Amino acid sequence: MRTDHLIDLLAQGAEPVPARSAARRLGLALLVGLPMAAIMLEVDYGFRSDLAEVATWPAFWVKLLFPLLIGLAAGLLCYFMVAILKGKLGYDDSLDAFGVHGAGGTLGAILTGVFATNEVNNALKDSAGKAQALGLVDGNGGQVVNQLIGSAIAWGLAIVGTLIILKICDIAFGLRVESDEETQGLDLSMHGEEAYNLES
Repeated sequence: MRTDHLIDLLAQGAEPVPARSAARRLGLALLVGLPMAAIMLEVDYGFRSDLAEVATWPAFWVKLLFPLLIGLAAGLLCYFMVAILKGKLGYDDSLDAFGVHGAGGTLGAILTGVFATNEVNNALKDSAGKAQALGLVDGNGGQVVNQLIGSAIAWGLAIVGTLIILKICDIAFGLRVESDEETQGLDLSMHGEEAYNLES
């Protein structure tokens, strides 16, 4: 079965008709089921990041099997960022926004430039209407450079915007609570309520 035909079948929510063999059914079930099982099991932080950050843009541009490679790479990178690098650098990121959204999103953007193909999306055409090469797999290595430039611009905007917002918040009411308030718990010290009653 051709990959593009499989994409059409998945998009329609239909089974291949006729179902040619039990092996094809098993292959399709594994192809779709294993990544979803990994996401549902939420093996630490890595697999959860795949769907939210890494798989969105490539879904419009890459062939069916490449997202599995992108997802595997993203799972490993985000796990490394959250479980290893954050501890070594000691930065404060309780929601792991940098490790998952920043690192995973950047990797997804860059790998889209690698695996984008006009077999999935022929949006880029020349003056004669002929589909042009999109990503590195089509022979357009320049798209990887474009993705790197776009990612750098996004990082620049995020860094500058975040610093401005942090400065405004610091001037207005401060960025950190006192250590005794943090020890007591922010629910009590900041909001006057108890989130978990552990005594009952």
